[in-house]
Amino acid sequence: MAALADWAEVVDPILSLVDRASEAIMAIYRTDFEVWSKGDASPVSEADLQAERILIEGLSAISPDVPVVAEESVAAGRIPPTLGRRFFLVDPVDGTKEFVSRNGEFTVNVALVEDGLPVFGAIKAPAIDLSYWVGGDERAYRRRGSDPAEGIVCRPRPADGLVAQVSRSHWDARGEAFLAGLPIKERRISGSSLKFCRVAEGEGDVYPRFAPTREWDTAAGQAILSAAGGCVLDEGGMPLMCGKPEFYNPSYVAWGAPATDPGGDMTGCIPI
Repeated sequence: MAALADWAEVVDPILSLVDRASEAIMAIYRTDFEVWSKGDASPVSEADLQAERILIEGLSAISPDVPVVAEESVAAGRIPPTLGRRFFLVDPVDGTKEFVSRNGEFTVNVALVEDGLPVFGAIKAPAIDLSYWVGGDERAYRRRGSDPAEGIVCRPRPADGLVAQVSRSHWDARGEAFLAGLPIKERRISGSSLKFCRVAEGEGDVYPRFAPTREWDTAAGQAILSAAGGCVLDEGGMPLMCGKPEFYNPSYVAWGAPATDPGGDMTGCIPI
């Protein structure tokens, strides 16, 4: 793996790899594809499997010494024996329910974790040709189709109330209770890791998640949001870490720009 200072040499190959995986996904998306259930009852399709093969092979070629942890491989029992300081997290189709329903809100997620924290992330929504990533300068970027890349940052928290990004498929009573304690003026519903990106680009201020997730669901979005000036905190008010047992996440809240009185109770970003 290139050193952090050499990210400029690594970012473009990974973005090209994500584009290749996205093309394979869209080729299947346009067909009458088959869907089946994994052991945890979550859906999976040939798009997940093909995209994951492309991503694992490509990342292994780009950085042969960095282990790759990928959703479908883990489900099949293929887990790197050791992770070390750096490893990739891959979700080939984040939001398979959105893929199956054909609403366009599914993404390809690739993240690089270093010492437990996501430091690089790339997310692409193939159906709407929208990409987000962390550049070699550690800033967050967005690109629509073939348009030039543009930098994105979290917006300051508005005085007239917050916009909450909420899950289309995984909302629950704990999320309702959490939002009830905040000055929420609007809710915007979307699927997959796009919720992190919406906060990162200033289209929201908070995204709470209390339903179960795994690290490949969140790491790329966390990296992008952090690069845009936000953060993702666990229930103890600390940054969400990676490399946990079986890659399960606790509940978390993703925030945009820090509040004026940040605290350790999931109500703001803690300076670190």
